[in-house]
Amino acid sequence: MAHTRIRAFNTKDTYPEQNLDNDLAQAVVARGQVIFLRGQCPQDLDTAKNIDSHDPVEQTHKVMQNIRQLVEEAGGEMAHVTKLVVYLTDVRHREAVYRTMGEYIRGVHPVCTGLVVVALARPEWLVEIDATAVIPD
Repeated sequence: MAHTRIRAFNTKDTYPEQNLDNDLAQAVVARGQVIFLRGQCPQDLDTAKNIDSHDPVEQTHKVMQNIRQLVEEAGGEMAHVTKLVVYLTDVRHREAVYRTMGEYIRGVHPVCTGLVVVALARPEWLVEIDATAVIPD
């Protein structure tokens, strides 16, 4: 792992009643160049056009692809992600969103906070995720 992860865990152990399998941690200790990402939504980074889907899984794939692309453009990799904040407009999408997000953070163990909000900037968006990454010294 790129950084020290304190109390790494998997959500299948923490939330056995939910169908989740995410590698997370209670804390991350990192040194290096910090990358702060704007909250990523299900839209193309080059055109700012929304993807043509109202499915939370498809939207989450696009959000996480955007995060990966931006981290890589900054010179990092997904292993450098230290924190994610997930904003959902419907708590019923939580498992689908977290399962999909988990595909991109397997073995990374970032800290993560999830919130349910009334709305995002556009009514068709179901999920927004902001990320922080640290490229090690």
